Amino acid sequence: MKTETRDAAAKRLARIEGQVRGVAKMVGEDRYCVDIVRQVQAIKAALTGLEGLILDDHIATCVEHALEADDLDARREKVEELVAVLGGRKK
Repeated sequence: MKTETRDAAAKRLARIEGQVRGVAKMVGEDRYCVDIVRQVQAIKAALTGLEGLILDDHIATCVEHALEADDLDARREKVEELVAVLGGRKK
């Protein structure tokens, strides 16, 4: 993982952690359900953004390296891995 990606991911994770703590507090305070759901949706969107950031980095580093290599099995493995993760299944 590139250093800038790692730093950006760490910042996003800290923000997401704060959001989750905020939702826990809202639940404990018996806040309005729709307000809680909106915050949960914001967390899901933030996680989706983090996922995209990490996947982009993976494609630009690990996958690109495998595709440029002479090892056909390594290329196939990286492509299958991407298809699996984007399809929401385990490899």
